[in-house]
Amino acid sequence: MEFAVDQALKTYSGGLGFLAGSHVKSAHDLRQNLVGIGMLWKYGYYDQVRNADNSMVPQFREKMYSFLKDTGVRFQITIANKPVWVAAYFLDPKHFGTIPMFFLTTDTDGNDVWARNISYRLYDADPAVKVMQCMVLGIGGAKFLDQIGYEPDIYHLNEAHAVSSVFYLYKKWGKTAEVKKHLVFTTHTPEEAGNEKHDIHFLDSLNFFAGVPMSEVRKITGIHDNTFNHSLAALRLSHKANAVSKLHGEVSRKMWSWADNICDITHVTNSQHKGYWADAELEKARVKGDLKAIQKRKKELKATLFKTVADQAGKLFDPQVLTIVWARRFAGYKRPDLLTRDRERFDRLMNNPKYPVQFVWAGKPYPKDEGAIYTFNQLYYLSHLYPNMAVLTGYELALSKLLKDGSDLWLNTPIVTREASGTSGMTAAMNASINFSTYDGWICEFAKQAENAFIVPVASDQNRDYEDISNMLDMLENEILPMYYDRPDDWNKLCLQSMNDVAGFFNSDRMAAEYYEKVY
Repeated sequence: MEFAVDQALKTYSGGLGFLAGSHVKSAHDLRQNLVGIGMLWKYGYYDQVRNADNSMVPQFREKMYSFLKDTGVRFQITIANKPVWVAAYFLDPKHFGTIPMFFLTTDTDGNDVWARNISYRLYDADPAVKVMQCMVLGIGGAKFLDQIGYEPDIYHLNEAHAVSSVFYLYKKWGKTAEVKKHLVFTTHTPEEAGNEKHDIHFLDSLNFFAGVPMSEVRKITGIHDNTFNHSLAALRLSHKANAVSKLHGEVSRKMWSWADNICDITHVTNSQHKGYWADAELEKARVKGDLKAIQKRKKELKATLFKTVADQAGKLFDPQVLTIVWARRFAGYKRPDLLTRDRERFDRLMNNPKYPVQFVWAGKPYPKDEGAIYTFNQLYYLSHLYPNMAVLTGYELALSKLLKDGSDLWLNTPIVTREASGTSGMTAAMNASINFSTYDGWICEFAKQAENAFIVPVASDQNRDYEDISNMLDMLENEILPMYYDRPDDWNKLCLQSMNDVAGFFNSDRMAAEYYEKVY
């Protein structure tokens, strides 16, 4: 549903897109036989801007891309009993170093306004429109390959958005076994409740099942009540599935243990494209083990980030000061405001003359997630009290890269087991930023406490937030800040160890190779 391959192509919202972008870049570098199919979103996800009072507001603005080539391929799929035209655009690998990619849109001649609207906004808030988007990606994606005469050995569904494709393929081949032979599925959602579900008759009314009769839909999916679980259908109609970290694999197998006739769930730990994300000078210094060069380059990168901080927030940050960044999608379970909830201790931290800190927050909430938008705004209003705290807008690839380059400490605060993988900390570590995190997702496979990262002990369920706040602030005050200011050699060694540990396994070349050899 989303690919983040370059700042110039706004077809993504966040981590899932960043991950897919890294995958298609590594697949290109490894010369894998793979093509990518996504959606061409007219307004992208949204542009994150501010109201007059500086509160956040989503802005929807048409995006234009002269580097995408119209393939001339146009075909129809049936949505809500009406024919809808789908057009396909091609992204040449030479532009951004990706595999060949095709982007589908309904914003094309011959469609009424309602049909054009399907490909306007990534993750449309209207449930019917979002299902239609999934149909264009799924049914449309599979039909597009038929239109160009391309017969893939394997269809890889990255998350269950495109699961409607299985019904198109079932209708084409007539056998469940044939569908399973060609299908693999990646699940990203570590909670059963978070997996998308719809009333089966609602989906049928939109032609989600591609003309397969309801009796056959029930037979091949094993869903006999009226709640269609998209991930469950994908698990039952694939021959292999994968979670996106070792811990997430364990969580997923336990989560789906109640379901019969599902395929095996292995795991391929998420990774990011080092060639795109790692600063070239930092990488050279890492290979040489040159701690002084790392420290010098880091100060330069911080100064570059701080120009954006000054531009957006009107605050002048100091490259000599420890800079802590929290930046990713704003969502309740990620707890962006966690450390600010103990206002007395946070205030003490922000006003400590011996061990000064600078804080930056950034990230996009879903455009209709009022709770997350409220949290974003409250952090912004809190930042008025501190010249060393900034909340930035426009968290896309370019700002993300600046923040990874310019942070000393990468703060990650999800509720444990709620983060399937998370990947922002990988690219931070590639750029000599130390992860400071709860013990969840990819961190469990990477972190060694005080050797390459700082990890918070897992809290009890009863006092989870309180314990996490207390433990994190204790660690900041008593361990992290004294090391940064009083023992800089130890800090620099920890940075180098972190960079070395992330460079191999958490480079997406390894991930793409695992998908190709282990999953495909």
